[in-house]
Amino acid sequence: MSRPTETATPMDALLAILDLEKLEENLFRGLSPQVGWQRVFGGQVIGQALVAAQRTVDAGRYVHSLHAYFMRPGDPSVPIVYDVDRIRDGSSFATRRVVAIQHGKAIFAMSASFQYDEDGFEHQFDMPAVPMPETLPGERELREKFLVHAPEAIRRYWERPRPIEIRPVSVEHYFSRDKLPPTQDVWVKAVGQVPDERHLQAAVLAYLSDMTLLDTSLYAHGTSVFDRNLQVASLDHAMWFHRPCRMDDWLLYSQDSPSAHGARGMTRGSLFDRSGLLIASVAQEGLIRKKAIA
Repeated sequence: MSRPTETATPMDALLAILDLEKLEENLFRGLSPQVGWQRVFGGQVIGQALVAAQRTVDAGRYVHSLHAYFMRPGDPSVPIVYDVDRIRDGSSFATRRVVAIQHGKAIFAMSASFQYDEDGFEHQFDMPAVPMPETLPGERELREKFLVHAPEAIRRYWERPRPIEIRPVSVEHYFSRDKLPPTQDVWVKAVGQVPDERHLQAAVLAYLSDMTLLDTSLYAHGTSVFDRNLQVASLDHAMWFHRPCRMDDWLLYSQDSPSAHGARGMTRGSLFDRSGLLIASVAQEGLIRKKAIA
């Protein structure tokens, strides 16, 4: 395991980050990108923890759900150790618990369940009717057309090279301070090739599931995660993997926030492929606290 080089593409860097080093049975180590962030991106920890759990299950079992808690900010300057507890291996399902450790303390804990593929009942909600990603401005066009006069924090967010491209159906919430409905639809796509391997595809999907989600809880209040007067952080994260999905095309991430209370915002998301198949469902609660004014 080595830290991704600066010349690697963003997707190459992500795949390297997800390729954990095995230290001992049930014990793995992962690195973070050195990009100047003050804390580790939550999606990275989810993805790495899922990889650690996957490496302890039998071939043919695939993740169908995970439930996680963020307990401390991750330090990007030091490795993260993932300790996997093999809770149960049943005839159909296997359960794993993963604890992520830095500086001798737990920063994150996750339970995940794995299952052999089975046939069964089929139904799903319909995908929202939204414009296709090809009709929307790409990130380069967004930078050139909309970000010239945008606040610095927003410009930095969109100018940073990332392994996932984002195309919002609407960009109104990035620039408006009006109180808007707490919903958004965002097309997301891997920038570069993800190997055709279900465990790795699930880890990349888990990584991107933490992108843009908590933002939705702030739109009803005329603000965003870029507001320097807010303290914003993921508290917990749950994800259900309904159907396998290749990562070589656009996915629609449809999100809403049913509630905010007690300095916490709750958000939900549904990930659909282009044909309208529901790939995964996500739920998250995050801290959205106003900072004390000195």
